[in-house]
Amino acid sequence: MNSERQEKVGRFEEFIDQRLKPDLVHAIAERDKVFEQQKIFSDLRRNIENLEKNSVTSLRTLVNLGSEVYMQADVPDTRHIFVDVGLGFHVEFTWSEALKFISARDEKLARQIEEYTRLIASIKAQIKMVHEGIRELLELPVVFYIQFPSL
Repeated sequence: MNSERQEKVGRFEEFIDQRLKPDLVHAIAERDKVFEQQKIFSDLRRNIENLEKNSVTSLRTLVNLGSEVYMQADVPDTRHIFVDVGLGFHVEFTWSEALKFISARDEKLARQIEEYTRLIASIKAQIKMVHEGIRELLELPVVFYIQFPSL
């Protein structure tokens, strides 16, 4: 293999390692953050629905003060709740208002997940394409992999 071909292969491998793989890791991490937000809102929706179903007007709960230190708290009126709407802001909602907000937020989060999933698929396709270019430069035979479903 001549030095020009080796240099091209080296640049392709560097592009994969320095650009595409970090982009892929970042996109997966961002999508995981959105999944976590979606789970938090799903849990909140379920809690509000349970409060409504059981007609809970007051409750006693444990509040995390930080570093896994908890304190007992009495909530005399559960009809209004504060929801973190982002950037450190909390808005007071009734249960029905909170459920509407959660539905709207859930739709937005679902769209973000779809966008990140498309981005991840695109980056993976780019990595495969560059690998194919390297294979052609090295004049290696095409290898087909048969993937069997897990049993």
